[in-house]
Amino acid sequence: MAFARPRERTIATCLVAVVAVVAVASSLVVAACGSMALSEPVARDTPAPSPSLPRETAGSPTPIPSEPPPLDARSPAPVVRFAAVGDTGKGTPGQQKVADAMAAKCAKDGCDFVQLLGDNIYESGVDSVSDPLFQTRFELPYANVRAPFWVVLGNHDYGGGGAGTSFERGQFEVDYSAISPKWKLPAHFWHRTQHDVEMFGLDTNLILFGRDDDQRAQVPTWIAASVATWKLAFGHHPYLSNGPHGNASAYEGVPGLPVVSGDAFKDFMAAHVCGKVDLYLCGHEHSSQWLTDTCKGTELVVAGAGAEGTALTTRNESRFQTNVLSFLYVVIEGKRLTADVVDERGNVLFTRSILKN
Repeated sequence: MAFARPRERTIATCLVAVVAVVAVASSLVVAACGSMALSEPVARDTPAPSPSLPRETAGSPTPIPSEPPPLDARSPAPVVRFAAVGDTGKGTPGQQKVADAMAAKCAKDGCDFVQLLGDNIYESGVDSVSDPLFQTRFELPYANVRAPFWVVLGNHDYGGGGAGTSFERGQFEVDYSAISPKWKLPAHFWHRTQHDVEMFGLDTNLILFGRDDDQRAQVPTWIAASVATWKLAFGHHPYLSNGPHGNASAYEGVPGLPVVSGDAFKDFMAAHVCGKVDLYLCGHEHSSQWLTDTCKGTELVVAGAGAEGTALTTRNESRFQTNVLSFLYVVIEGKRLTADVVDERGNVLFTRSILKN
């Protein structure tokens, strides 16, 4: 049996001691790391982006949607404010007076937009998008009105000195929408929604001449699909009127111009507009009228005193009528619509409020 020498036993003992120290140290390190693991997050690999995620959000945690805050029943309803006027484009002092009164009203009480009701450019519309009449009959008179102008077309916009038979001329006013940031006429007829108000712009001149197949197809669909609280229709020709042109069923001829039958327009209104919108606003007559009779419940308003006034009759009963230079100012808030007839001096001549159930 072999025995280690004393020196060898000493070395062996030292090696055993070193191994023991290392083992103890290792256990202390492991214990320390374990303690760190309890107090700090451990870095992990980011998962591969899902192919269905957009690149900029790939790998990001999906946010947990929160419940929307409850609506405060006391919060005010959105308000729509606008001015409406027709038969403006004469470039006369009368047009400028109404424009100045409108600018002052909009500056004081606010206008989201202005609605032009046709006969925007007398006497025969324009012959191109660069026609200088756009400047003298629109841009310059309304330079101080800080609001977009939405537009419908009238018979004078279609040429012929008001006969309305140069049908290509209407397109120039549509195309001008790409030139002027203030002029809004996206098509011969259109619809749009602002807050809880849906508006339908009609081309009544095309209806008069039986060139309205597209309108007859699309406008009823638009109106039927609308879920807006308020529905307003804008056109140029009146359904009922106490001005010289008369009611739609018996339009009178203007001296020097051919007599135009309003039967087609009356039929269109009866079939597609009357009883389906709350208000129909128009021009053609150079006066402001709020008729007493409705069209199956649709209230009828004429606002065509944007440049001059013409005589009035008592053909139909009216709540109010005047041939002084004037425009209509409308405020819609929630289920209440309030409209003022405002004259060239800024005086409110008549106010009517309508409250929906």
